[in-house]
Amino acid sequence: MLRLFHVPLSPFCRKVRLTLAEKRVEVELVEERYWEASADFLRRNPAGKVPVLRHEGRMLSESQAICEYLEELHPSPPLMPRDAAGRYEVRRLCAWFDDKFHAEVTANLLYERVNKKLMGKGYPDSQKIKTGAQRIKFHLDYLGWLLEHRRWLAGNEMTLADFAAAAHRSCLDYISDVDWDRAPGVRDWYAKIKSRPAFRPLLADQVPGFPPARHYADLDF
Repeated sequence: MLRLFHVPLSPFCRKVRLTLAEKRVEVELVEERYWEASADFLRRNPAGKVPVLRHEGRMLSESQAICEYLEELHPSPPLMPRDAAGRYEVRRLCAWFDDKFHAEVTANLLYERVNKKLMGKGYPDSQKIKTGAQRIKFHLDYLGWLLEHRRWLAGNEMTLADFAAAAHRSCLDYISDVDWDRAPGVRDWYAKIKSRPAFRPLLADQVPGFPPARHYADLDF
């Protein structure tokens, strides 16, 4: 069986978990306190980051590379389009969320509110939280614009781009940092993702000391 070393509120780990679940691939989940940089973990991934997926004796890292690896091993149901233009758009949006959204929003909200306390790195930086709260509005509007023109983020079919976006959004929804009223179309999209069987394990996640928002596990929110 595959083994995934992860952190419950990591959007990168969640993207891999969603991919595994959607493709019905059994996996053993192992929570990893990667910030402690244990010798065992650094042997698995010298970069000291999660997720790390163990498959057939190999240690695989970097969420996008892992997800595309799983796509090649388990092509059904597909999470990447068949055409080059479609695959480009999926990869562009995955990079948007894993780079731009992560730097501007996730790191400023989730990491300041939750990760700092978990890692024992002091108090949240109020300026960073203010910046994240401002930037998330821009990103909500961008998703809303995409969904005005498409059924799913990258086109008419659900893809890895939707999982990348939902992974980040779900972490922020856990701490109630998403103003869904600002973007009803984005809320409807997230409700569709949230209702998929692959998403259910994420809705059961609990982080000690940080209870989820009341609506977090509700399919009708």
